[in-house]
Amino acid sequence: MNIEAFLSAPLHIQIHALAAIGALGLGVVQFSAPKGTINHRTLGYVWVGLMVLVAVTAYFIRTTTGGFSLLHLLIPVTLIGVVWLSVLARKGHVKRHRSAALVLMITALGIPGAATLIPGRLMHAVIFGG
Repeated sequence: MNIEAFLSAPLHIQIHALAAIGALGLGVVQFSAPKGTINHRTLGYVWVGLMVLVAVTAYFIRTTTGGFSLLHLLIPVTLIGVVWLSVLARKGHVKRHRSAALVLMITALGIPGAATLIPGRLMHAVIFGG
């Protein structure tokens, strides 16, 4: 583990990574905890806030050439997804809300999270050293 690599990264990347890790962990809690409670709703708002923070900070992360990557296509997907999740929950569409949350967890956190573990990327260096 190389925490120095993380600490030397730009602030927006640190915020992005911490928000993504927090959203991933909280998402797992949300899926395993009782539904329909005040706690579920409150933690859901926190999760949405983390996801928005992940999406917004992702905009400022650029490739080594200064441009966007294919992962940046997930920014609007994430922002639209959290709005859609909120609408489904408010309308009482529990099964659709759960399915949409699972899809968003996989597409906005799982896939990009796995991509961060590719050699040469920051989180690979943090976790595996180097």
